[in-house]
Amino acid sequence: MTITIKTAADVEGMRIAGRLASEVLDMLTPHVKPGVSTEHLDKLAHDHIVNVQGGIPAPLNYCPPGYTPYPKSICTSINHQVCHGIPNDRPLKNGDIVNIDVTVIKDGWHGDTSRMFIVGDGSIAAKRLCNLTYEAMWKGIVKVKPGARLGDIGHNIQVFAENQGFSIVREFCGHGIGRNFHEEPQVLHYGRPGTLEELVPGMVFTIEPMVNAGKREIREMTDGWTIVTKDRSLSAQWEHTVLVTETGYEVLTLSAGSPPPPAFVTPQPASTVA
Repeated sequence: MTITIKTAADVEGMRIAGRLASEVLDMLTPHVKPGVSTEHLDKLAHDHIVNVQGGIPAPLNYCPPGYTPYPKSICTSINHQVCHGIPNDRPLKNGDIVNIDVTVIKDGWHGDTSRMFIVGDGSIAAKRLCNLTYEAMWKGIVKVKPGARLGDIGHNIQVFAENQGFSIVREFCGHGIGRNFHEEPQVLHYGRPGTLEELVPGMVFTIEPMVNAGKREIREMTDGWTIVTKDRSLSAQWEHTVLVTETGYEVLTLSAGSPPPPAFVTPQPASTVA
């Protein structure tokens, strides 16, 4: 396994790309409401990334081996869709939950982040799933520091989510990121503490747990991209791109509109990466 260690200059590029990705979500937030289609949200995001930010939407025409090119600029996964939902002309309905996943390429660097949105008035169960999935992501983030192991991250996420009565999707995981959309290592959202790769300063990867209200089993739709829960239970996901610093971590995908961290998160000192 070859994990690329980012230099200080690399990290500065990643900070910019990460902030831009988060700012796309800030821009989209007031538009996520009943009656608006995900196709419209996709066009807004595409135009903003290209014309305002001078960036490239990484998902557009992304084509890993065995896939057809992804046809849109963002992913929009609604209700029981777990991930990689393709924007379309169906209007969002009151009570829907939707994950919007944005990856911006700026000056060759990738910034990758996603948020959950509740359309109009969500149910208590939907709000609880979205909120606790956000906390689950941060349960993983706070484990990031030099000397920790990837298994520590996954274990903390899994224990927290399963103690709430939810399940963790196993087939998809976080990933290293930098000049490439997906790099080593894979970041599982389940596992055993003290296992897998040791974290060292300069590593950058995403933490993006997919949490189901029902069982963890999933299936792929006929479009070749959209993943759904087998039991049609609601699914939620949040994602941040995280840097391992000399003393802990730095979240690279923050902007003015980012939701604040949960109360259990203690502020990190200013990061230093050689």
